[in-house]
Amino acid sequence: MTTLTAPRSDASHLFSAPVIVAALGYFVDIYDLLLFGIVRLPSLASLGLSDAEISLTGASILNWQMTGLLLGGILWGVLGDKKGRLSVLFGSIITYSLANIACGFVQDVTVYKFFRFVAGVGLAGELGAGITLVSEILPKHLRAIGTSLVAGIGLLGAVVAYFTVEFFDWRYAYFIGGGLGVSLLLLRIGVFESGIFKDIKDRKQVEKGNFFALFNNKDRLSRYLKCIGIGLPTWFVIGILATFSNEFGKALNIAEPIKPGLSIMWCYVGLSMGDLASGFLSHWLESRKKAVLYLMLFTLAASCIYLFAGINTASNLYIVASLLGFGIGYWAMFVTIGAEQFGTNLRATAATTVPNMVRGTVVLMTTLFANFKMSFSVINSAALVGVICFAIGIYCILTIPETHGRDLDFLEE
Repeated sequence: MTTLTAPRSDASHLFSAPVIVAALGYFVDIYDLLLFGIVRLPSLASLGLSDAEISLTGASILNWQMTGLLLGGILWGVLGDKKGRLSVLFGSIITYSLANIACGFVQDVTVYKFFRFVAGVGLAGELGAGITLVSEILPKHLRAIGTSLVAGIGLLGAVVAYFTVEFFDWRYAYFIGGGLGVSLLLLRIGVFESGIFKDIKDRKQVEKGNFFALFNNKDRLSRYLKCIGIGLPTWFVIGILATFSNEFGKALNIAEPIKPGLSIMWCYVGLSMGDLASGFLSHWLESRKKAVLYLMLFTLAASCIYLFAGINTASNLYIVASLLGFGIGYWAMFVTIGAEQFGTNLRATAATTVPNMVRGTVVLMTTLFANFKMSFSVINSAALVGVICFAIGIYCILTIPETHGRDLDFLEE
């Protein structure tokens, strides 16, 4: 007698082990990614640096972490396509968890730089591998909601990081981050590999994880660059408007000193809610492109309010920062678009490198911002950088192929 198996409900798909573990993994990833920015001042001061040295050394350590992210994005992306999505989820979390625990013991700036570099390498793999795995295991009508759940829950790691530093010494904050990662590693033991990837894993004739294949074909290169371009407004908001919010507070003549850490936290609160909303919006509109475009235009409007509406209190600035965060809540959708644009043999490589390439553009944005400030006001300098980022972002989302409902079981030739 044949036994019929009842079809799985949407809820059972969305709250399956891979989705939950990917969300918790991104939570720890964001906690650790932002932690140095939050503990930069107290950690470097405790190592005996002067205010001038803290400024220069802090920027140097951030650059080392960013370099790690760029290199790690390529490393884990290639491994994700060659060895599997799970190998990256395990390998990346071991790397950044141990590096963060080590950061809690540092007594020397050079050692600090090294371990933030290693942490950056590890942190680069989490989101891309998680989004790729979730995209491939969920039914196509649930992909947008599933990936937005991963990012929406994960981004709350920024809030936890902020309050952890408020209540604990900076060294303990690193130990907590490393401990969370090790605990998560135990949860991942029961997570299964993507079936789509397993189908091609042993096919020797299929070239897998060739990073340079993203550049040797005009159509692939165009899709890849457009994926990166879509993400530029997100890091304009985080890397310029939120990070330098203390400068904007002074330029707007706000009496109360603005705390950049608090601006970033409120931005990430909005970002978490926006990420949750973006998946449902894409599902409802049946379009990735429309969902991202509408949120991008919302962000543009909020950026104009932030810079030109004459905000005159700290609380109002933090409110607008949360609105900006909500607008760039298409972050998960943009990474999902990156995963859906490419075949199974290049999917992890694209989805893992794209967000880290966007993070890397922050160096260009801050350089432009600094150069513009030599000729223009702080407000107008930020506006000029924003015009460039939004122009590129809007062009890219309008011209990239739609991927809603696309079957992901295909290869890049």
